[in-house]
Amino acid sequence: MFLRATIRKKDGKEHRYWSVVENRRVAGGRIVQRHVLYLGEINSSQELAWRRSIEVLDENARGPRTLALFPEDRCEGLAPDASIVRLRLSQLSVRRPRQWGACWLALQLWQELGLEEFWAERLSPSRKGTRWDQVLFVLTAYRLLAPGSEWRLHREWFGRTALADLLGGDERLADPHTLYACHDLVLAHKEALFTHLVERWRDLFNASFDVLLYDLTSTYFESDPPLDENDKRRHGYSRDHRGDCVQVVIALVVTPEGLPLAYEVLPGNTNDSQTLRAFLAKIERQYGRARRVWCMDRGVPTEAVLAEMRAADPPVQYLVGTPKGRLNRLERALLEKPWREARPGVQVKLLAEDGELYVFAQSADRIAKERAMRRRQLKWLWARLRQLSTMSMSRDALLMRLGSAQTRAPAA
Repeated sequence: MFLRATIRKKDGKEHRYWSVVENRRVAGGRIVQRHVLYLGEINSSQELAWRRSIEVLDENARGPRTLALFPEDRCEGLAPDASIVRLRLSQLSVRRPRQWGACWLALQLWQELGLEEFWAERLSPSRKGTRWDQVLFVLTAYRLLAPGSEWRLHREWFGRTALADLLGGDERLADPHTLYACHDLVLAHKEALFTHLVERWRDLFNASFDVLLYDLTSTYFESDPPLDENDKRRHGYSRDHRGDCVQVVIALVVTPEGLPLAYEVLPGNTNDSQTLRAFLAKIERQYGRARRVWCMDRGVPTEAVLAEMRAADPPVQYLVGTPKGRLNRLERALLEKPWREARPGVQVKLLAEDGELYVFAQSADRIAKERAMRRRQLKWLWARLRQLSTMSMSRDALLMRLGSAQTRAPAA
């Protein structure tokens, strides 16, 4: 191990950032460096102290002595049985413990889905011998078993797993620059990947794609707005209540079993109602025309898009929440309809009007849940009112505290 300095210029000044790294020998006699500890900016005295500490760690000194619970000189009383194996505890040691079972299972799933052959045809090795298909599997297994950043994969996780042994690779599979570069190579084959996976899911699980769930989410970045006009990070409606941060919108189409069919990363200021038309065309272009049922929130489709779905050949069916403004108009007609039991605990009313079929549902479990939520808020509000009754304060201060309590418990 040794100290390595990285020089960066910031505001016209040079800053030296230090890290503790160690050398690892890989295939072909090459040596790669693995980060052990990031130290940040340190002064000269701290640098000297770290160099002395590393020298001590690198010395071939004997480790601390461990006392055995059952010393070797107390085995005389054991019966001479062939099933008893005598171990010399002083010579036992644990070396490079690694996670193997989960990594092996991830590799079996990878091969069962035919992804090994799929990516081998599309991600050929680089001139330096980098196996991009194996790097991609390492990233996939990491997302499946212990999702985190690429830096954590390189610095901690890869060395604690048996992926290098299972793939016949070395530390180069977890090089941070290689991990980041692999994402750009994969993006060009996104549509081909989904087409391949759909065929494998249909063969393995007899999956059908008649019902599709479509929804959007967002993720924000604690950074300044980008200067590049083509950058997708933009201010928009924040589902995370972080309107001060730029974000991107992620649109996803999945089956009821959770199998993804398509996704897109959209600019952060994209309106939900502007995304559905493009996804309808994308699914039809990639998987062909078929009778499908789309399930969406009420804010996703517009009336114009719904009309296009009904006029399509064959018609594209949908299940979408009714706008709240229309419920008042339908209330009288729904009151006259009888309840029908869809399943135990769930009743529905059906109303056909204006070429649409409205389904008004009532769930006993949902009613009990909402009542429990209101009851919990009411108990808190009652306790808060009891506290306020014992306080001495002005009328205005009392009104402000009452308003604060009502804001916290609006359903009470």
